[in-house]
Amino acid sequence: MFNVLKGTHDVIKDEALKYSYIEETLTNIAINYGYEEFRTPVIENSELFTRSVGDSSDIVRKEMYTFDDKGGRSITLRPEMTAGIVRSMVNAKLFAMQDFPVKAFYCGPNFRYERPQQGRYRQFNQFGVECVGVSTVERDVETIVLGYHMLQFLRFRDLKLLINTLGDEETRENYKKALKEYFGQHIDEMCNDCKERYKLNILRILDCKDPDDRPIIDKAPKITDYLSDAARERFEKIKEYLTKLEIPFEVDSELVRGLDYYTGVVFEFHYTSSNGNNYGAIGAGGHYGNLVKEIGGPDIEGVGFALGIERLAKIMEDDQLFPEINRNVEVYVMPIGEKAVQKAVEIAFELRLDFFRTEVCYEKKSMSALFKKAERKNAKFAVIIGEDELKDNTVNVKNMLTKEQVNISMQELPSYLVEKLDQNEHQHEHSCECSCCEGEECEHDDCDCDNEEGHCCCHHKHDCNKA
Repeated sequence: MFNVLKGTHDVIKDEALKYSYIEETLTNIAINYGYEEFRTPVIENSELFTRSVGDSSDIVRKEMYTFDDKGGRSITLRPEMTAGIVRSMVNAKLFAMQDFPVKAFYCGPNFRYERPQQGRYRQFNQFGVECVGVSTVERDVETIVLGYHMLQFLRFRDLKLLINTLGDEETRENYKKALKEYFGQHIDEMCNDCKERYKLNILRILDCKDPDDRPIIDKAPKITDYLSDAARERFEKIKEYLTKLEIPFEVDSELVRGLDYYTGVVFEFHYTSSNGNNYGAIGAGGHYGNLVKEIGGPDIEGVGFALGIERLAKIMEDDQLFPEINRNVEVYVMPIGEKAVQKAVEIAFELRLDFFRTEVCYEKKSMSALFKKAERKNAKFAVIIGEDELKDNTVNVKNMLTKEQVNISMQELPSYLVEKLDQNEHQHEHSCECSCCEGEECEHDDCDCDNEEGHCCCHHKHDCNKA
C-alpha cells in the first residue's frame, strides 16, 4: 500500500468541493476587478527563482525542490507563482502589445520543503493576482482592497491587515547601513540563519522567527525613520486611502516579507479563528520595482498578492464559514428490466442537460433496494421505469419526502420536476444573480445579509447562499 508523501495530502469529496467553492469565488471577484487568468508551468528554470526571489531568501536557500533533468538543466518545482507569471508576460511580449497595466490572476500548486504544520503543506495551492505596468499609489491601494474584499466575501471577519513600506532605493540603502551598524554589535549572539542573512541581505534578519533573537530584533532601527520624502509621501497616501475606504490596518515596521523582489508597500492579512486558533498570515503581497527588469522585461513595476487555499479552507471549516454546499441528488432514476435501463440512459442524459443532479442505478436490484439507494443519496424524487411505463411512454415519479407518487408522460418529466422542485434551489448553482435579499429584509436566519440594506458582508448585492 502506498501512502502520500509527508507534507502532501489528498483533497477529495467534500474537501474538494470546498476548495472549488473558494477558487470559484475568488475567480469571480478577480474578473470583476478586470483581471484575466494565467496558467504557467509547474516547473521552471531554477535561475528564474534564484534571480527573482533572491539568494538570501529562505525559499532559495532551504526550501526549493531543485533537480537536474535528463538534459542537464537545473529545474525547480515552482515555490511561488509571481516570478513565473511575470516571466510569461515577458515571453508573450504583453508589455509591448497591451495597454498597461497587465492584470493576471492565477491558481495552482506550489512546492516548498518546509516543516509541515497546521494548514501548511509541502505541496500547497495559492490563488493570487499580479498588476504590472503602472506604479501609482492607487494601484497599490486597489490591490490591497481586492485582497481584503476577497476575504470578506468568503465571510472572514475581524481581519487584521498589517502594512509596511520598504521605501525606495535611497531609503533601503540608508536603512541597511543602520541595520549593519546595529546588528554588527549583536550578530555573534544570534542564530546561524541570521549570521548568514547578515552577509546576504540584512533585511531578512527582521523576518527571523527564532524567539531568542526577537528581543534584539525588536530594538533594531525602524525603516519608517529612514524613509525618503518621496517614500514617506507615498506611504502616507496609501494609509490615507485605506482610512477613507474604512479598511482597518496596522503599521508593522518589522514586516519585510520573505521574497527579495519586494520594494515599496508590503502587506499581510492575519486572522485568528473564533476558537482562538491563530493562523498568522493567510495571505500576503506587496509592490515590486525591479522584478520585471530582472526577468528580462522593461523597467516597469508591479504589485500583487497570494492567498493560501489550504489555510483558507481550514479556517473556514473551523469557523463554519462555508455556505451549505448542496451535492444531494435531485432525481434518482430506477429502471426495472433491461429495456428500461436503455431508456434510463436517455432520460438521465436529458435531465442532466437541464442541470438536474441525476443519478441512475444500472445494476439489477429489487425495488426496496433501489429506494434504499435513493434514500442514501438524499434524492428528492425517484423516477421509476418498468415494462408498463415503456409501453405507455410514461414514468412514475415519487416524491421521496411526501411519498406522493404520480404517473406522467416522459415528455412532461422535466417541466414537472421544475414545478415541484424549489426553483431557487435548482437554479442557485447555475446563476451568479440572486434577488432573494435585494432591497428588503432577509428572511433567512443564518445567512450573512445585512438586514437593513439587503446587502451581504462585501457590501454588494449578491446571492445569499440560501435556497
